Amino acid sequence: MSAQKLKLLSFSGNTRILHLSWMAFFISFLVWFNHAPLLISIQNTLGLTDQQIKTLLILNVALTIPARILVGMLVDKYGPRITFPLLLTVSSFICFFFAMADSFEQLAVARFMLGFVGAGFVIGVRMISEWYPAKQVGLATGIYGGLGNFGAAGASISLPAIALLFGGEDGWRYAVALTGVIAFVYAFIYYFSVSDTPKGSTYFKPKKSGGLEVTSIGDLIFYLIMNIPMFAALAVLTWKLSPSGVNLLTETTVLIIYVGLILLYFYQAYHIYQVNKDIFIKPVPEIHRYKFKQVAVLDLAYMVAFGSELAVVSMLPLFFSNTFGISAVEAGLLASSFAFMNLVSRPAGGLLSDRLGRKMALSFCIVGLSVGYFVMSQITSEWPIAFAVLTSMGCAFFVNAGCGAVFAVVPLIQRRLTGQIAGMAGAYGNIGALIFLTILSLVTTQTFFLVIASTAVVILISVQFMDEPKGQMAEILPDGTVQMIDVN
Repeated sequence: MSAQKLKLLSFSGNTRILHLSWMAFFISFLVWFNHAPLLISIQNTLGLTDQQIKTLLILNVALTIPARILVGMLVDKYGPRITFPLLLTVSSFICFFFAMADSFEQLAVARFMLGFVGAGFVIGVRMISEWYPAKQVGLATGIYGGLGNFGAAGASISLPAIALLFGGEDGWRYAVALTGVIAFVYAFIYYFSVSDTPKGSTYFKPKKSGGLEVTSIGDLIFYLIMNIPMFAALAVLTWKLSPSGVNLLTETTVLIIYVGLILLYFYQAYHIYQVNKDIFIKPVPEIHRYKFKQVAVLDLAYMVAFGSELAVVSMLPLFFSNTFGISAVEAGLLASSFAFMNLVSRPAGGLLSDRLGRKMALSFCIVGLSVGYFVMSQITSEWPIAFAVLTSMGCAFFVNAGCGAVFAVVPLIQRRLTGQIAGMAGAYGNIGALIFLTILSLVTTQTFFLVIASTAVVILISVQFMDEPKGQMAEILPDGTVQMIDVN
């Protein structure tokens, strides 16, 4: 079947799995961003400062960094059918905790914990890669990502109105709690409606757990280096919460966290070595090798694409409200246009990747998002609101298409490691969001957009080192025989 014949209006076979999976992802994003369009109400109810609001935005993406790594390992080991419902169920209870919070400290803890639900995307990527062939996987993951990411726009569109419907200063609490109820109910629907693979297919699992398998000593060193930014990003968050930032943590606590992060990095490095120590004894056969640089390039590309998307979706309602002096409901509706582009641009990025080639499509998208953010940096209160919204939508097209182009490549590197590779790329997306939101708390919005544009230019250079996926990848069946899987 060609990519053009992917039957979206069907609800059978792999299309059924696609629809059930993007809905699970949609709900996870609805929960993850249920605070963004309600920030003004939350701020007024609890008397929060602007700096505390910006801190909540940063906390919301922090835990997702390690969560995506962990969830990537879990989905590779246990399968999407178990992992996705578990994620939604746990997140629903944390959502209730956020809805009942009556202080900044409680909001901060709940928001930090809710970052875990952002790892849901990783699970569906592994599911889609099991149900779709290489020639369709770009479009299929793009549709999955596009419709699922629309959960952020769904939150912006619906939750302010729902809060008004409940009425009173606690209307936002009921709106947030409702998203938790939806997540809890859908967890059971998903579990009883899907299977990890088509009937008769094998679900390939990693040989060992605890870290990503690599196939050369050089790649092992590269992998260990690429893990450093994950801990560095959490150190940046700790600094933001220290007395030098919003003063949520004491100096002693900050020091303990810094030491803990260093120890945790070496603990993870030890486990990564344990998973890969055999490569020091004998070389991995050529047929089973893959290049870790492929993973590294996708990590960086997703850092600027999805990282900037997360940051902008979080701050755009407040930006439009402050810039144009409009209400929270109006600002939420206008800001939803950025995430709304996911419906078109993520699938477009995947389709371009399927048709034009993986490297060319990704390069094209990153050039576009760099130009888009530069233009967004010029938005002022003197602009017509319609022109500002169109500008953000144009930028969003390339941002989200870039995300689609990244995950059109992820399933084509090593099938049994797809969850972990997706998890690492996803973690880098959150690293980008954490860095960009931290920058936002220190500079003007104009500088914030310019920083993203400049970062994209640098990452465009790294994309040129990516190899175009071609040929076949090898996986070992339970009986020991080798199965070859097409990647182009």
